[in-house]
Amino acid sequence: MKRFMGAALAALFLSMTSGALPAAAQDAALLERGRHLVEVTGACGNCHTPMGPQGPDMTRALAGGNVFDEPPFRAVAPNITPDPETGIGRWTDAQIGRAIREGIRPDGRIIGPPMPMGLYRGLSDRDVAAMVAYLRTVPPVRNAVEASVYRIPLPPAYGPPVTSVPEPADNPIARGAYLANAVAHCMECHTPMVEGRNDFSRIGAGGMEFRGPWGVSVARNLTPHANGIGGWTDAEIIRAITTGVSQTGRPLAPPMAFWAYRNMTPGELSDLVSYLRSLPPLP
Repeated sequence: MKRFMGAALAALFLSMTSGALPAAAQDAALLERGRHLVEVTGACGNCHTPMGPQGPDMTRALAGGNVFDEPPFRAVAPNITPDPETGIGRWTDAQIGRAIREGIRPDGRIIGPPMPMGLYRGLSDRDVAAMVAYLRTVPPVRNAVEASVYRIPLPPAYGPPVTSVPEPADNPIARGAYLANAVAHCMECHTPMVEGRNDFSRIGAGGMEFRGPWGVSVARNLTPHANGIGGWTDAEIIRAITTGVSQTGRPLAPPMAFWAYRNMTPGELSDLVSYLRSLPPLP
C-alpha cells in the first residue's frame, strides 16, 4: 500500500478541488504539476543533472554525479532517475517522498547537505505526490555515482516525521514564501550560514560563497535594504531571476538556475517579488 501513498494523496487533493475531474485529467494535471516543480521552480536538475561546458547535459537528465567539494563534505548528487540499479527505480512512492521531505533513504541513512532538507519539509502533500509521480516518468539512466563523504556529523533526523503539509494560504506573500523556501529553496543559498546552519534571523541577507569553474560567487542580499534589492524595480528583480542579469546589466554567476527559472509563470514571479518585498530589510 505504501507504494501508492503519494498518488493517493494527489488523487484525493484533486478530487476535493476539481469536482468530478476524469481520472485521465487528474493524472495529466498531477504529472504537469510534478514536471513544473522538478524542472522549473524546484530546478532539481541544477544539482542532479550532470553539467557540461554549455550547462546541463539533458541527455542524462537527473542522473546525478555532480560533485560539491567543500571543507565540510564531498557530496555527490545521486541518480534520481527510475533506473533500478543506480537510481530510484526500486524505491516505493512513500520512500521517495520521505527522502525528499525528511532526508532519509530507504535503508535509513541520512541525506546530507547541500540538499536543503530543512526547507523541503515544508513541501505540501500535493506537491510531493506530484514530484514523485513525475520522477517515475523520467527516462531511466544507468549512472552509478560515488558515495558522498561527510567530514561533519550528520543529525540522526532533521525533525519529527512529516505527517501532512497543506497548500500555502491563497495570497501573494504566502505563495511567494512557499516558492522561495519549500520549493525553490532561494533562502537556503541567500541566508547566511553560522556553524553549518542557516541563520534564519537574517533570512535573505546573503553572503554565502559558492566555488566552481567560474571562481567564487557570493549570494546576494535579497532583502529590501539599500545593500540588497531595495532600489530595484520589480522588472529588474524578475530579469535577474530569469536571465541572470543584474540591475546594472552585469551577468550574474552560477550556481543559480537561471536556465530553469526563466520558465516560471508570471504569477509565480509576481508572488516571489511580493515575498521578497515583505522581508525585513537587513544590511
